[in-house]
Amino acid sequence: MNDIDRLRKIAALIRYFVLVSTTEAGSGHPTSSLSAADLMTCLLFGGTFRFDVNNPGHRNNDRLIFSKGHASPLFYAQWAAAGVLTEEQLMSMRKFSSPLEGHPTRAFNLVEAATGSLGQGLSIGVGIALNAKYLDKLPYRTYVLLGDSEMAEGSQWEAIQIAAHYRLDNLAGILDVNRLGQRGETMYGHDLAAYERRVSSFGWETIVIDGHSHGEILRAYQKALTVRDKPCMIIARTIKGKGVSFLEDRDGLHGKAMSKDELVKALGELGDVDKVVPAEVVRPEDIAPEARRPGAAKEMAYPHDKPVATRKAYGNALKRIYPAFPDIVSLDGEVSNSTYSEIFKEGYPERFFEMYIAEQNMVGAALGLSTRGKVPFVSTFAAFFTRAYDQIRMGRYSEANIKFCGSHAGVSIGEDGVSQMGLEDIAMFRAVLDSVVLYPSDAVSTERLVEEMAKHRGISYIRTTRMETPVIYGVDDKFHIGGCRVLKQGAKDAATVVAAGVTLHEALQAYEELKKDDIYIRVIDLYSVKPLDQAALLQAAKVTRAIITVEDHFAEGGIGEAVLCALSECPVPVFLLAVRKMPKSGRPRELLDYEEISAKAIAAKVRSVIK
Repeated sequence: MNDIDRLRKIAALIRYFVLVSTTEAGSGHPTSSLSAADLMTCLLFGGTFRFDVNNPGHRNNDRLIFSKGHASPLFYAQWAAAGVLTEEQLMSMRKFSSPLEGHPTRAFNLVEAATGSLGQGLSIGVGIALNAKYLDKLPYRTYVLLGDSEMAEGSQWEAIQIAAHYRLDNLAGILDVNRLGQRGETMYGHDLAAYERRVSSFGWETIVIDGHSHGEILRAYQKALTVRDKPCMIIARTIKGKGVSFLEDRDGLHGKAMSKDELVKALGELGDVDKVVPAEVVRPEDIAPEARRPGAAKEMAYPHDKPVATRKAYGNALKRIYPAFPDIVSLDGEVSNSTYSEIFKEGYPERFFEMYIAEQNMVGAALGLSTRGKVPFVSTFAAFFTRAYDQIRMGRYSEANIKFCGSHAGVSIGEDGVSQMGLEDIAMFRAVLDSVVLYPSDAVSTERLVEEMAKHRGISYIRTTRMETPVIYGVDDKFHIGGCRVLKQGAKDAATVVAAGVTLHEALQAYEELKKDDIYIRVIDLYSVKPLDQAALLQAAKVTRAIITVEDHFAEGGIGEAVLCALSECPVPVFLLAVRKMPKSGRPRELLDYEEISAKAIAAKVRSVIK
């Protein structure tokens, strides 16, 4: 049996697995899987792809991402052909107890990252390729299977642009142009020249092929291996439903599994399927990256007579703690001189990636880096993470270990106006499953919490501010995820004010103002918004007559609502001071007063509550 015959037999076996598994499940995307079956057969079993199936975590394995995650039946079928899954296991696809979910997730250990929300796989591939080329310096390659429908997503072109900028010749896209989307023809149909013009104009090598000719496919993969200093896109003309005549190139069949009667007919067209055809994946070289041993973080020093912006402390912290956390990398969206990640860049330029104003790709690339064991710290203005929220939530479903820093939070940024003010970010990150949300008030707490983020596994977010704030903590003070600091308390406390960040300093000013009238309040720095210190809040609720939360954030989903949830079974009244009016340009003090979250507003609220 020559190699082409062997590959045809493997492709037939993969198509068989796709059809029987989707019919058994009663759902899935068989036609989208069939169109790319030949492309994946030749990649995995044609000698190009290097992967140790017995060691998916091997550092030098090539990486494969299904950006068109709805083709998961193909993903599972190819690994069944490779002997990783049994046919019985394949038949569990889409069932509650199965790791073979409807779209790929990390429940199946050969999945690099959760996909299915279209337009994200190429960005993940960019991150993995950046790691191989610039950090680990390993020869493994990253392949991304793309669907033609998802090429309408702007995130794809962000990824295409940055991949060319970083000359990622270890990255190859495989574009499955099968013409049909979910509800009809895609934007360019089978006009492969349209895709070639667009992709090549960004500086990619393009190879146009017949996606069902095994000879052309094998030659394309071999050519991709020779491309230097730029990424490669294989643009393949395919037929949706290829291999089953009554499915081929037919609209209206997207996401529809066949009935058992239709399956019998389809399998008859496949003919005799060889279930023992040799389908081995070539193993990679046993190469490991240079070991990086943790050292000791440097000490910090902040004089109490000089205010410091927490955004600057963030940059200081990254540079200070890097020796203790040598897997840290920093990504920024062309605002590093505002987020102060430039401080880290100046110290460790080889660990910094400028991702420009393309936040969706930046978060996707961070996910890719995370899959390879790096600890990415991703920074931009808090407001701009809203653009990448889909990538953030998918990062959680990929079990990512990513740290986010949103600067310029709240109305306290002042004159720049509402477009630059992060006012939804706490709500956004609180909604992510098992996330950590931190909001420090001074330079010391910022540095300590950045260090806690580096230690923590999972998605965490730290909110920093533009304006300088007084240093109120000593360098020996301790901060931990899930904690808080009670800064003012006494036997005469009438109410508790819970604040964080800028508003903590307003609360401390209000304390001094109220004390003049013999009114005392407990002041809590809720620097850990999620998880929060419920015990401390309950204790305050027991001994004071009211809880007042103050935040430079919209009321919806913010600190106030987090405190309300924590005290839901406690009878003490909770009052929320938050941003409730349309913000405008102005001086920070004017805006804090306007939104009624300033010291003056806090003092007035305390007086009205205890009257």
